[in-house]
Amino acid sequence: MDYSYLGYTGDRQIVKGKVSAADERAAVDILSNIGYHIVSLKPVTTAANMFPSLSGLFKAKVKPAEMVTFSRQMALLLESGVGIIQALELLEAQTTDKALKTVLVQILHDLRGGKPLSTAMSQHPNVFSNLYCRMINVGEQTGALETVLRNLASYTERQTASAAKIKQALTYPAVVMVVGIAVASFMIFFLLPPLVDMFSKLGGTLPLPTRMLLGSMNFLTSYGVYVILGIIASVTVGYMYIRTPNGRYKFDRLILKLPLIGRLLQINELARACRSLSVLFRAGLPLPEVMSLTTKATSNRVVAGALGEVEQGMLRGQGLARPMSQNPVFLPLMVEMTKVGEETGNLDDSLTIVAENYELEAERRTQTLLGLIEPVMTIVMGLGVGFLALSTFLPIYSSLSLVG
Repeated sequence: MDYSYLGYTGDRQIVKGKVSAADERAAVDILSNIGYHIVSLKPVTTAANMFPSLSGLFKAKVKPAEMVTFSRQMALLLESGVGIIQALELLEAQTTDKALKTVLVQILHDLRGGKPLSTAMSQHPNVFSNLYCRMINVGEQTGALETVLRNLASYTERQTASAAKIKQALTYPAVVMVVGIAVASFMIFFLLPPLVDMFSKLGGTLPLPTRMLLGSMNFLTSYGVYVILGIIASVTVGYMYIRTPNGRYKFDRLILKLPLIGRLLQINELARACRSLSVLFRAGLPLPEVMSLTTKATSNRVVAGALGEVEQGMLRGQGLARPMSQNPVFLPLMVEMTKVGEETGNLDDSLTIVAENYELEAERRTQTLLGLIEPVMTIVMGLGVGFLALSTFLPIYSSLSLVG
């Protein structure tokens, strides 16, 4: 919960602001640890407090890059012989991410209260996932916390690399589209109307492209509000339906069947699943728990359901490869390498090989798909500009003919 506070520092400077804490006493402890003397502390009433189910929408997110940096620096400090509390204090003091700083302050408060690191982290699921906390717990039990942190950093880095490449590659097409829309709007709303008025006064008939464009403009002028409201209503209803378990499952199944994109999304999901299975199994977790955590960490509900079926088959004594072979979601390479890993006892290495192969294939497909975007956009923009040019300049030539 968020609290607004008013207080002063050791040198009598007035301070005020907000702090997130489990309760009022925890908020006071957090602020006292910072060095503040509290005069007033009040809970903040927000939409997140009034509607707890929506609270996740109002919590600040920590960027994956920040989590990678945090995990690597934490591992380095622990390897250097620094204690957990001291290491977290150093990281809290130097981090520039406000959300992460707030979370670290609360974790330090819990650690000083006697809670283990994994338990303290689990109080912040918006920052530390269930998989992350369970891995930290394994590191605490085995005494290899720094190794676990390095593995988590590498895992998070790979998870976000593909998304970062796609975002970077889409920047140029997005800029071109925005510029194209701006130019088209200028031509339609500022350049075309005077030409149409002049042509009408001369008594001529407007060319077909111009009439089509004007008809579209008149329709949007008359019914644009209703069109926008309809779009907003459709998007809202669709979003609410996708938020339901059945709607999310059908949506995920649909996107897996899309041409070009479906295969890319499938191998991306399988690569992440293989990477998760490998990291968790290598950490020493029992296989049933590995499967359960991997299923929960999978974003696509179809793949998660398939992993759940594999888990059930494994609990019936069928292993992993056999249930996988009965579900078309799992591709042949994953099934065969899982079988080899089970037979040789090197399941983590086999799954790592599968993850690397799928990641390479996903990268190639991503580059191919992005390579198609530029020519497609060029064609679409060319057709649009050509149509606007015809709509704008044909009346000019027709006007010259009428004047002649």
